[in-house]
Amino acid sequence: MFYRLFPLWLVVVAALFTAVGPAAAQDDDRSTVSVSGEGTVTAQPDQALVRFGVVTRAETAGAARTQNATAAKTAMNAVRGLDVPEEKLQMESLRLQPQYEYNDEENRRELVGYEATRQVVVELDRLDVLPQLVADVVEGGANELDGIDYRLSDRTQFRNEALREAARAAREKARLLAATLDAQLGSVRTINEQSFDFVRPQPQRARVEMAKTTSTSQGEPEAYAAGEIEVSAQVQVTFDLLTGPDR
Repeated sequence: MFYRLFPLWLVVVAALFTAVGPAAAQDDDRSTVSVSGEGTVTAQPDQALVRFGVVTRAETAGAARTQNATAAKTAMNAVRGLDVPEEKLQMESLRLQPQYEYNDEENRRELVGYEATRQVVVELDRLDVLPQLVADVVEGGANELDGIDYRLSDRTQFRNEALREAARAAREKARLLAATLDAQLGSVRTINEQSFDFVRPQPQRARVEMAKTTSTSQGEPEAYAAGEIEVSAQVQVTFDLLTGPDR
């Protein structure tokens, strides 16, 4: 019985491969068109990462370190006064460096003191309090505004919208090419995401300098207008082309 059935199974399998093989080959030989599409959406940032610098100088390393700790603590308390959650505050490690001046008469460098530097980093979820934050922290102990990095709390929403825009652009481009060459667009064969990017607005240098004067930073909230964040995506899509009898 086994030896009688085995040839029959072999014939069935061979028949299946014979039937599928030409169809697969025909499908692989179908004309295709590959296009890229780009999509860009803009969004208003709703978060900011603000970096303040606390710099102190003194004749001795101990004095510079002590003065810096006092100023940094005052700056942190100013942030807390705006009800910023504790987990949104970060005080980075202290950096202590000797300071030298060149003595022309003796033709050598001379130690004149020490500089202590520390950064206070604040993750702000309310941009409306940003001007007040800068004013209070600069007045409270920080003497540098090292940067403002505007962000989106929900990046995924805008990323997905940019991808949808890119996919739609790719389809429109493929339709145009197909129609121009007297063909019709078929189904999608492959989709590849090529790139994805956030373009964040950065504060101008004038804003940073402005923050160093407390009265100015407190009275010019428009100086910290966030602008818009651009979210862009690019995709590569391959479509089947229907020509001749396939149309």
